[in-house]
Amino acid sequence: MAFLDLLDLVGGLGRFQILQTVFFVIATLFAYPHLQLENFTGAIPEHRCWVPLLDNHAVSDNDTELLSQEALLRASIPLDSDLTPEKCHRFIHPQRQLLHLNGTFLTISESDTEPCMDGWVYDQSSFYSTIVTKWDLVCASESLNSVVRFSVMTGMLLGGVFCGHLTDKFGRKLMLRFCLLLLGIAGTCTAFSPTFLIYCLLRFLSGVAISVIISNSFLLILEWTLPQFQAMGVILVTSAGSIGQIALGGLAFFIREWHILQMVFSVPFLIFFLSSRWLAESARWLIITNKPEKGLKELRETARRNGKNVEDTLTIEVVRSTMKEELVAAQIKPSVCDSFQKPILRKRIILLSFVRFSNIMVFIGLNVHLQHFGSNIFLLQGFFGIANLLGNFVALLALNHLGRRGSQAMFCFTLGISILSLTIMPQDMETLRMALSAFGGGLSSAATSSCVTHGNELLPTAIRATALGIITIAGSIGAALAPLIMIVRIYYVPLPWIIYGVCSILSGLAVLLLPETKNQPLPDSIQDLENERKTNQENSLIKVTQF
Repeated sequence: MAFLDLLDLVGGLGRFQILQTVFFVIATLFAYPHLQLENFTGAIPEHRCWVPLLDNHAVSDNDTELLSQEALLRASIPLDSDLTPEKCHRFIHPQRQLLHLNGTFLTISESDTEPCMDGWVYDQSSFYSTIVTKWDLVCASESLNSVVRFSVMTGMLLGGVFCGHLTDKFGRKLMLRFCLLLLGIAGTCTAFSPTFLIYCLLRFLSGVAISVIISNSFLLILEWTLPQFQAMGVILVTSAGSIGQIALGGLAFFIREWHILQMVFSVPFLIFFLSSRWLAESARWLIITNKPEKGLKELRETARRNGKNVEDTLTIEVVRSTMKEELVAAQIKPSVCDSFQKPILRKRIILLSFVRFSNIMVFIGLNVHLQHFGSNIFLLQGFFGIANLLGNFVALLALNHLGRRGSQAMFCFTLGISILSLTIMPQDMETLRMALSAFGGGLSSAATSSCVTHGNELLPTAIRATALGIITIAGSIGAALAPLIMIVRIYYVPLPWIIYGVCSILSGLAVLLLPETKNQPLPDSIQDLENERKTNQENSLIKVTQF
């Protein structure tokens, strides 16, 4: 915790921190929409079977020339239970007798129909092209569309596990720069994928990169900023994700070609990689990992950028004396097992994992099921982005005035109640349902931002990225389960929303079991947590004795 003394010398909120935060805000603005790209690049347009009478322009028939397109469609495509043309079947032979039925129905047997043997015809009024139209991911292959989303979430899951450990081992900046390059290359190549399998593989790699870019942005902000400004930095980066969500809806409205939309959000990362050389490695991490000379170099460079002259006052002797306890603790290399051997750290990781699991599951559940709240997906995408943006700023005010624990519990409780309210609201009240769901989306964004801020402040620097990797696993599992929970609608339609609501309320209760961290210095080692616990116990004993 003595690092704050060094940070005061070089500047805890100067030009360097501002420019660094701006860089992370812009990078997140382009990274976050990758999680929701398939809302548009994987959209399923209206479709029907290809049939010769309608779609083979070489066919010349005197009878068909006298019939309208509607009549030819009626004779070529059977109707489903809603009396709309089937999407996955066609008549083996044109049923011209159907054109002469006056309000009566002719029984059609399955032997008269067949699957779409010659492909599909897609409605291009909303989307000129998507991965669905490119690889015909409809009918029997429609489930493959979910494989893409699963690939991204799996990439984020593994990225949090393995890259979190690599971040603690090789540094925040190195892994961040690597993943900026990875997302730029993988995202751009995705637009030119020759096969569906390669597309899924590239989206998996994008998921890995997105996870590291977002998490390491938070780490570098927290480890280079004074405690009173840490929440503001996290909220700004999270808000950039909401702005990216709004931008995605707007750009998708004008860019109807999936591969162009993919490139718009991918190519900039090649520029981000080239311009990220000026970023500083976390001096806090360098010192904690027994590299004080490199940490001193980064501190002096930061001071220079902040306009402070510390050449004479900030020396290696000052660093060693200030961080004496932390350097001794650095001789003992903590491992993942150490995270669970210490009761205080084990408790925090388990509770934070459950809270992250619930928050991410609800957040993803609301944001990827927009079709349940309205028919205009472009408008809903922007509407939810605005609600999430407002939720982030409300979270900033609450975190700074109510504290981390109280504000987060309040958001979780209110979110659970608002989601449960959706279960008793009639389906025909679309406007009210859309408003309430957007309100819930804003609350879920506020709860997630609070969870990220609180979680980073509860974990020691020495294993922060590794512990966050474990917590990210829980969040990624929640993200993967969010779409699958909608399957239970076949048993009881409101059941998914009941699950979301109950989990949100339970996460609010779990938050109350964690300590408050508002304006508290970041712990650097596991020993700092032990010292903090002893101090709290002594303070409690003094209060009881006085009473």
